Amino acid sequence: MGVVFIRRFRRALWAAVALVPLVPANAFAQSSAAAPPAAEQQPADPQQIRQELNRLRQEFDAIRESYGARLAALEAKLGAVPAAPVQTTPATPPTADVPAGAAGAGGPQSPLPVYGNPAASSKIFNPDIAVIGNFLSTAGRNTIEPSPGFEMREAEVSFQAVVDPYARADFFLAASPEGLEIEEGYVTFSSLPGGLLAKVGKMKQQFGKVNTLHAHTTPWADTPIAMRNLLGGDEGLNDAGISVSKLLLNPWFFLEATGEVYRGSSGGVFEATKPGNVSWLGRVRGYRDLSEGTNLDIGASIARGHNDVGSAFTTRLIGLDATFRYRPLRRAIYRRLVGRTELMWSRREQEDGTVPAFGMYVSGEYQFARRWFGGVRYDRSERAFDSSLVDKGPSVIVTFWPSEFSQIRGQYRQTRYAEGATANEVLFQFLFSIGAHGAHVF
Repeated sequence: MGVVFIRRFRRALWAAVALVPLVPANAFAQSSAAAPPAAEQQPADPQQIRQELNRLRQEFDAIRESYGARLAALEAKLGAVPAAPVQTTPATPPTADVPAGAAGAGGPQSPLPVYGNPAASSKIFNPDIAVIGNFLSTAGRNTIEPSPGFEMREAEVSFQAVVDPYARADFFLAASPEGLEIEEGYVTFSSLPGGLLAKVGKMKQQFGKVNTLHAHTTPWADTPIAMRNLLGGDEGLNDAGISVSKLLLNPWFFLEATGEVYRGSSGGVFEATKPGNVSWLGRVRGYRDLSEGTNLDIGASIARGHNDVGSAFTTRLIGLDATFRYRPLRRAIYRRLVGRTELMWSRREQEDGTVPAFGMYVSGEYQFARRWFGGVRYDRSERAFDSSLVDKGPSVIVTFWPSEFSQIRGQYRQTRYAEGATANEVLFQFLFSIGAHGAHVF
């Protein structure tokens, strides 16, 4: 087909070139017929006209020879190329001939699930994988809770992907000096009847705000004292169970209610001595935009479970949390203010009676440049086993973000322990990540 086109193009070009020399003569004849009387112009020189016609004919002959040589060369190249086979679209086999779930099943009758978009379907066999390193260095004197000078506090490996059109899975493995453990591993069902959302697996319990965060997402190098004294340590409440949430629709603000049931063993706070000693948790969270650049997030939580004294003894936790955010849209990458606080009450039943304990923290972080953040925090908490013992102290934090994949943080921390000792420490934290890591709880 290409050869035919080239040959037709060559014939048309040669015909046009052959006719072009006639144009000046016709035009000259027409211009002569329309010329004004001889008295108004000079007579034309026939010899000059013949010379002009000869020059034009020579130029067009040269152009015709040049295009002829180029067309011949193209025809020779095209003849040397083997003809491409004609492609035809195969007929689609009947749906009955395609086994259910087969890789070749397609079309509107295909039994294969559709995952929304190509990016989502590609994660079925290739989940998002990321590794986050948390390096911590401590300098100063602390006789009550000494920390090593240098440690790789944690290396978190995450695997996240859709399971099917109705669920997604998230796994977070944490490697620390104590060993490798499953920090979280759960599946989320987002298409349940009644607008319910359910999570099944091992996860951080939805108590308060800081308890739900991973170590690398907090604005501090350490965790608040109240979390260590009342929620069992840096990891907080973390157990295997089921969580069900539902949005409570209303015209005023975002409102979410959550109910959870767990195995009953979590961080020394809850301890299941019998198979039926489960723990449960309830939470209500409200969110509202106050303006285009500010919002308020508040929540209330309650949890109850058996403790390590025995199956007849329980621990009940109550928490209130509030977070205020200010981020002007026109200066969003340069200015930001976040203020947050949490209040926690613990009622632990022991052989000598019930021990009520209270803990709290209040903090603020301000972004004063594109990559620089400053913050302060004040902690005060009684101990769950003995409310007469109170630990408290302030902290000052400076954070530098070279990019979204790394953070460098320095923190000065003073802790006045109930034993009468005062610790003054400087913490240096370096966070770095590789891979695709999904968003955490907002």
